[in-house]
Amino acid sequence: MRIETHARRIVLLRHGRTAWNAEHRIQGQLDVELDDVGVDQARSVAPLIAAMEPALVWSSDLARARMTADEVAKEAGLTPSYDARLREFRLGEYQGQTHAELLAKDASAFERFRRGDWEDIPGAESPLEVADRFAATIRDLAAALGPGQTGVAVSHGAATRTGLVAFLGWPLTIGRDLRALGNCARVVLEQRTTGDWALAAYNL
Repeated sequence: MRIETHARRIVLLRHGRTAWNAEHRIQGQLDVELDDVGVDQARSVAPLIAAMEPALVWSSDLARARMTADEVAKEAGLTPSYDARLREFRLGEYQGQTHAELLAKDASAFERFRRGDWEDIPGAESPLEVADRFAATIRDLAAALGPGQTGVAVSHGAATRTGLVAFLGWPLTIGRDLRALGNCARVVLEQRTTGDWALAAYNL
């Protein structure tokens, strides 16, 4: 017998793999599509998300997220909505470089990048800017859900970690301590009876 619940859920889903992911090239907000592996990942995760009976699928407007969201929405019988606030960090001068290229140019900058210390990347967004826009989007998604409904937000690895901790009211530095999300890995948030939101699962 199915147990009815009025708890709302939000699923944060990272996009599938791109060729740039595979070659460790920094994407930021450059628009890169999924590769064949990424498409397969999106098609594999779509039934798992659809089984949660989502009411809404929102997505970053970058191609790799849109392609992932399209697979999820199709499986769930929904039409996705695209929102630029769910984009990845804009990473300024680092965008388009491989990790090896950045390391060769500036070893200390590469070490800070690997640690998630992204405050001083030339031309980049600050973590606070990303946290503010991402968390605001998740609050809007939550407000659009009825009792017991589930919403899905398809986004990007670093933006999701940063926005997640901001949405939960945690210090932004905690985002650096969270393991990087795998391609098409997901985070599940559940609303308590108090109205607060709790982290129910991470990197599934």
